[in-house]
Amino acid sequence: MDIDPVFTDPADRPPQIGLVVLEADESVEPDLHRMLPPPIELLVTRVPSDAHLSPETIAAMDGRLTEATGRLPGGACLAAVGYGCTSASALIGADRVHAQIAAALPVPAPAVSDPFTACLAACAALGVQRIGIVSPYVASVSDQLTVAFTGRGVHVAELASFNVGEEARVVRIAPEATLAAATRIGAADGVEAVFLSCTNLRTLDVIAPAEAVLGKPVLSSNTALAWHLSQLAGVSAAARIPGELGRV
Repeated sequence: MDIDPVFTDPADRPPQIGLVVLEADESVEPDLHRMLPPPIELLVTRVPSDAHLSPETIAAMDGRLTEATGRLPGGACLAAVGYGCTSASALIGADRVHAQIAAALPVPAPAVSDPFTACLAACAALGVQRIGIVSPYVASVSDQLTVAFTGRGVHVAELASFNVGEEARVVRIAPEATLAAATRIGAADGVEAVFLSCTNLRTLDVIAPAEAVLGKPVLSSNTALAWHLSQLAGVSAAARIPGELGRV
């Protein structure tokens, strides 16, 4: 027996956000599910990434972004798309990343963001011009991140790194260690806010206690990305994003 289908009106769809995630990342997807409010639907694809973090392995993702983005559902009506890698967005360049992602999307393409771009937008919204960065990266990656922020008008007043070269180990960094680093860096002279860099770093439960100690904003790659993507999608995520950023 054939049954006549009934189709929903595309105008009645909830907002949908696409996310391109590194294959080794275990944090950004659950973090965004936790922060993005209903009725936003999160649709995820993964991009091949090397097990080791270096400028060379990060740059290699440049040629893979369009193909990975193209694996998002073709029938989706995406309000925004995010790329879940802070260091690659800074090293490859946000404009280049956005162009590679947009190449796989319908024309006109939805708005695209990444943690680097999102952090810049968050700093502007908070009136922050000098940040302290806590990074898991090796020095060659952390240094390039500093150069990228400085080039966009945000001065890196202090930088601390766990100097971890393997992506799979980043997610295993204990939140207590990240909290200790955040409070130490945040207490330095001239630091107006702390940025916990890397989408694979466990940060959501670190932000409130760090801000309670420091009395200044603490951002992370994932809180900035969730905040910016929800704004681009026209839905406020303020109540679900920890820290001062959730009150902007």
